[in-house]
Amino acid sequence: MENKQREYLFDNYKVLLIVLVVIGHFIEPCYDQNPFLYELKWGIVAFHMPAFIFISGYFSKKIPSVKKLIGGLVIPYFVYEVIYYLLYTFVLDKETELYFTRPKFTLWYLMALCVWRLAAPVVRRIPYHMPITLAAGLAVGLVGIGNFLSIPRILFFFPFFLAGMEFDSVWLARFRNRQGYMGALGILGILAVSLFADDYHHRLSVKVFYGRYSYEELGLSPAEGILVRVVCYAISFLMIYLFMLVLPSKKKSYSYLGERTMAVYIFHGLIYSCFKYRSTILGSVRSNGESILLILFCIALVWAVSRKPFVRLTEKIAHLV
Repeated sequence: MENKQREYLFDNYKVLLIVLVVIGHFIEPCYDQNPFLYELKWGIVAFHMPAFIFISGYFSKKIPSVKKLIGGLVIPYFVYEVIYYLLYTFVLDKETELYFTRPKFTLWYLMALCVWRLAAPVVRRIPYHMPITLAAGLAVGLVGIGNFLSIPRILFFFPFFLAGMEFDSVWLARFRNRQGYMGALGILGILAVSLFADDYHHRLSVKVFYGRYSYEELGLSPAEGILVRVVCYAISFLMIYLFMLVLPSKKKSYSYLGERTMAVYIFHGLIYSCFKYRSTILGSVRSNGESILLILFCIALVWAVSRKPFVRLTEKIAHLV
């Protein structure tokens, strides 16, 4: 019965997103050396984390117990921080410290998810909470907090989490038909063509979608920074909904990977760190052929770290208490 009730649309969505997360990280050292990778990077960052966070919100409608939050997010956060510290210090010879207020690499998501799940039930009782949280996401770009407690990212991405909590999948039924499918594909095609044709984003950094950096750090005035972030919000929300109309809602051969995204998210970061600090191969990717090989490697890596040993280890760490 559980399998029949499972919403495979979101499993399939998460498979796409985790592949994009891995590709997005592995092309980081070389995306500005190849026109295709450059635009691909922009396309990925425009919606992959907002969509992941939206889906996390969708599956967080039930308020979790404090014990479940501690066991599922807080303790794993500390465990993985220690693992990253040991990897950086004793394997990669990267100078770092064992601090827990500034998450390493992908671990900000665990901290943010814990905060969102605690704060969302309270925030949702506030009238006009969506406009307020969007305003907070815009305002945090005016100050330079850095990576402290992932505060900028927590505020910037919070509206996506709240939108996911308030989303009802039955709303899709009206649009998940041939007309909706073709319309969504058409709009996505227009967005892709616009991306390759637009020159303005070449003057910006892809970090405008990261939520971590202040407008000053991005080289933007306060007014331009706010305007750019408003556009980022609009594009991200639009793409989130468009992909819900074009992705399959039935069980596929790869759907099971949607249940294993946390293992992929954690362990691909450790592997990427080894490539980044112990090899120059990622930075040497330039040609289209090399770019395709790198993307294929990323897809293979997703499959490799979604195997049961990695999944079991992730689950054990998530159930230490």
